[in-house]
Formats: sequence, C-alpha cells, structure tokens
Amino acid sequence: MAVVVLLPSLLAGEAGGRNRFELDAATIGDAVRALPVANLVLDERGELRRLVNVYVDGVDVRDRDGLATPLAGGETVRLVGAIAGG
Repeated sequence: MAVVVLLPSLLAGEAGGRNRFELDAATIGDAVRALPVANLVLDERGELRRLVNVYVDGVDVRDRDGLATPLAGGETVRLVGAIAGG
C-alpha cells in the first residue's frame, strides 16, 4: 500500500511543481530517497539535513526511528523546512 508524501512549496518548485507524491516505501528513508528532491533533503552521509523535519501522520520521525521508521502504507508523510536565522 502506498504512502502519500507532501512537500512544502519551496521543495515542490524543485520537484517540477509537484507537492504530492504517492510512493510504495517500507521506511521513511525509502520514501525520501525516491523523491526527486532527495539530494536537497539528505546530506552527503544520507542523513536528514538538520533543518528538514519529517512527520508521519503528525509525529516527528526523529521521535521514532528516523529514516528507519517503518511505513505500513496509508500514512501521510510531510516534509517541513525549519526556519532559522537571526
């Protein structure tokens, strides 16, 4: 069963204007790596960039198993860019 991945408008612009993807993925990592913007979301070690937050049905994956968080299908995954600066 597929999961729905939602991108913020900034990343959607880099994904050809698409902000919604339906993907078959066993983990959050699989879902993120399948996105056309994976290189913007993951760092050179393949980890989530510090200012990218990922939520599965409203729960931050950093409070679960990070990229190893399993997906059963039917979930909504939302990527959110954190705002930083001074």
